[in-house]
Amino acid sequence: MSRRGGGGRRPDSCSDQPAQAPAPSFQRGGGEAAGPPGRGHQGQRGGTGGGSHSGSGAAPSSSHAASTSTAQAPSSPSVSASAPSSSSVSTLVDETEQKLTLAAPAAATLPPSSSQAMRLPVRPGLGTVGRKCVVRANHFMVQLAERDIHHYDVSITPEVTSKKINRQIISQLINLYRLTHLGERMPAYDGMKSIYTAGPLPFESKEFIITLPDSDPRPSSSTRPRRERQFRVVIRLASKPDLYTLQQFLLRRHFEAPYEVIQVLDVVLRAAPSEKHTVVGRSFFSTDLGPMGQLGDGVEYWRGYFQSLRPTQMGLSLNIDVSACSFYEPILVTEFVQKYCRDLSHPLSDEVRLKVEEALKGIKVVLTHVEYNRSYKITGISSQPMSQLMFIDDNGTRMSVIQYFLEKSNIALQFTSLPAVLAGSEARPIYLPMELSRIVAGQRYTKRFNERQVTALLRATCQRPREREENIRMMTRANAYNDDTLVNREFGIQVADVLTLVDARILPAPMLKYHESGREASVNPGFGQWNMINKKMFNGGRVEVWTCVNFSTDLDPDVPFQFCQGLVDVCNSKGMVFNPRPVIPISSSNPNQIEKALVDVHNRTTQQGKQLQLLIIILPDDKGSYGRIKRVCETELGIVSQCCQPKQASKLSMQYFENVALKINVKVGGRNTVLVDAVQKRIPLVTDRPTIIFGADVTHPQRGEDSSPSIAAVVASMDWPEVTKYRGLVSAQARHEEIIQDLYKSIQDPQRGLVHGGMIRELLIAFNRSTNRKPESIIFYRDGVSEGQFSQVLLHEMNAIRLACASLEEGYAPPVTFVVVQKRHHTRLFPADHNRRDLTDRSGNILPGTVFDTHICHPTEFDFYLNSHAGIQGTSRPTHYHVLYDENRFSADDFQVLTNNLSLTFFLCIGCFHMAVPPAYYAHLAAFRARYYIEDETSAGGSTGGSRSTADRNLAIRPLPVIKDNVKDVMFYC
Repeated sequence: MSRRGGGGRRPDSCSDQPAQAPAPSFQRGGGEAAGPPGRGHQGQRGGTGGGSHSGSGAAPSSSHAASTSTAQAPSSPSVSASAPSSSSVSTLVDETEQKLTLAAPAAATLPPSSSQAMRLPVRPGLGTVGRKCVVRANHFMVQLAERDIHHYDVSITPEVTSKKINRQIISQLINLYRLTHLGERMPAYDGMKSIYTAGPLPFESKEFIITLPDSDPRPSSSTRPRRERQFRVVIRLASKPDLYTLQQFLLRRHFEAPYEVIQVLDVVLRAAPSEKHTVVGRSFFSTDLGPMGQLGDGVEYWRGYFQSLRPTQMGLSLNIDVSACSFYEPILVTEFVQKYCRDLSHPLSDEVRLKVEEALKGIKVVLTHVEYNRSYKITGISSQPMSQLMFIDDNGTRMSVIQYFLEKSNIALQFTSLPAVLAGSEARPIYLPMELSRIVAGQRYTKRFNERQVTALLRATCQRPREREENIRMMTRANAYNDDTLVNREFGIQVADVLTLVDARILPAPMLKYHESGREASVNPGFGQWNMINKKMFNGGRVEVWTCVNFSTDLDPDVPFQFCQGLVDVCNSKGMVFNPRPVIPISSSNPNQIEKALVDVHNRTTQQGKQLQLLIIILPDDKGSYGRIKRVCETELGIVSQCCQPKQASKLSMQYFENVALKINVKVGGRNTVLVDAVQKRIPLVTDRPTIIFGADVTHPQRGEDSSPSIAAVVASMDWPEVTKYRGLVSAQARHEEIIQDLYKSIQDPQRGLVHGGMIRELLIAFNRSTNRKPESIIFYRDGVSEGQFSQVLLHEMNAIRLACASLEEGYAPPVTFVVVQKRHHTRLFPADHNRRDLTDRSGNILPGTVFDTHICHPTEFDFYLNSHAGIQGTSRPTHYHVLYDENRFSADDFQVLTNNLSLTFFLCIGCFHMAVPPAYYAHLAAFRARYYIEDETSAGGSTGGSRSTADRNLAIRPLPVIKDNVKDVMFYC
């Protein structure tokens, strides 16, 4: 397959507009083409979607480029003049869908495809920029022997929802019939509805009757003989996955990944550990896989490992990483309750009882005073203590719970002031004494961690690179894949026992620009970390109207004044213009009356005819008020605030002052630093034409929070060519909906006709107002999308981007590069030689700027791993970037260098430790901030019950409180 060189890029002939030129409007018509010369006549890489209808994958014609008209324009685009008709919108939808699904690459000869599925861009060549190095990756190469794989559907009647019982049934079937009816085949079972064999079974369809012992654990007796459960199992041939298609895909002779074949091999490799360990997603956990530890409040962690089979440029690889997961401690319920209330001799207060009930709901327990281990699922706890609980037994006799256990089991209960554990149904409740109920081992803890639990888990699982690499090696050796009969002998799979060596490069760090008045006007952050010593902010913000309110009761009365004086001094010394006198006196307020205090500060300021630019807030000593403060300030009062922890404020630390000053500067419209290349317009495909860079993310509620929606956030750069200031917008949508619904929307108004809206449109208009230019190019960093969602997210969100652009001006369709940013993966990189100081940072991690697009990357598509940050603690996690759409035709080098350089423009200068490129991370921060706006409304009504239907969830979505315009204008989420 032919490739383009890593550095080749056709130059852009568009000259820069003079600074005095009026803003080009979003008007009807297209004007002159602003893209590269001949854009409509040159070949384009596959899947970029800008092609003509001939299917050649050519770049978009000049009519699709952004207008560069310099006619006098209003301050903002005219909406009414640009509204496309419904027929043109329908046509645009069809065109976008066709481009995304049918466009074929012209720059390289594509392998054949079995269907007209979505085709993502082919890699434009390998990157070459940077100092070459070698790193180790926790990928273990997999070799396959020739096998004739068969897939059989499995139907079990009566239906069983437990994978554990399903495996028992199929295991029994294999033990009984392997040498006879199964033709000596050893099937691999996925625990649900599929088995796979390395050759045909002697039948196409067959029925088996399998019996298992009764699940009732009580011992049999003369009155209750032990029964056996009988299951009807039907095995029927479904398909014949072909290893040849996988081989052709890995050799880049076939376009679509044969995921059915990969799934078969994945099931085979997971079969043995699924029998031995507790399965959580793609990970396995057990008390045998490493030391356990306590997290507090009746929760412990188990160690384990993650495992996933992936197609790569080198062939198949098995990605293995060590991990940990939280489980309930197998302790008595009384011991669990003691985590919340030490004195069990008195009744629980209503507050503690509700906390305990919420913590216990859904947990399975067994009774300790009986021989059998029947489990009960907790549905709640009684509102009365056991000493007051009465019930009517099967004989119609009214008796107390205490009396029942004394007469039936000869047990005198001790903790009679405690409530009883409830099981069963509301109509027929079962009362279980807490002191006789033990929590069943191996139940995963899925609720929200408190701060102490988070700290304990991080401390327990944080491993330096050398230690983590060795643990991965030990885990892989212990799994002994090549000694597994099913894996090696039956299916012919061999797994290497060494980590994969990967050719990588260390990208040169970009020069960062600070203000000329500082001793250091520029800096080279060679090791990904630097500080503000001898530097001043590139653009210092101006703060004239400000004050401070203190909610801490533990601070010395003079501390708020000393803190503000020190902070103001540092802000001014670093280049800001900060009025040393607050508009109203610094005050302390009751932490139990936060909203009243904030409203009072706002009113006292407005009474003087002034708009408060900044409110410095010293938080209360107790946790939990931050979200309420942000909601009131940002959505009700229109106040930009900076919250400070009282513990940090009391230290009067210069380093803390500098970090807070950097946050304040971006919140009042300043810029801390910019790229020298951006100022000098030397960033290819970004500074040579007006470019807007988007970041987008969706955050989902934690499991069990049925009343909380998912929240989408989109940020966009507002300061071309520097691209460091990002305006943010947020929107609520259905729970666990990953596609962003509010990128573009339109409604039919009886008076105004078709009215357009949505976050993309609003941000494009804001860019035009801020720069007096309209974007001629779009780069869209999309965070948090899994591989299985690529096609769906790309198709919907690219279509929304197109519609938003077209709603501003007919024919307005700037070229788009759409790239997914993935942080939640398990690829880890280690230095090939831990002792070489030129290949590691101070933490022992690989160096910042390490990038690679070879070996364990996708066989054909445009993806790469980038470690842009310096390691602080533990093992660094590289970010995986996967380009799904590229009309801008970036070379591998151009896009990798751009992404790495942007990572160093994060608003804090102590290092780009946030892992992802800033626009994606800013979107995450904005979405996380918006969750604070609704948590007071949803936390009290949260439930751990079953999920509701999609229709119910959609009906329950409430719009987020509207962020005030003056707050949206700055980076309030930082």
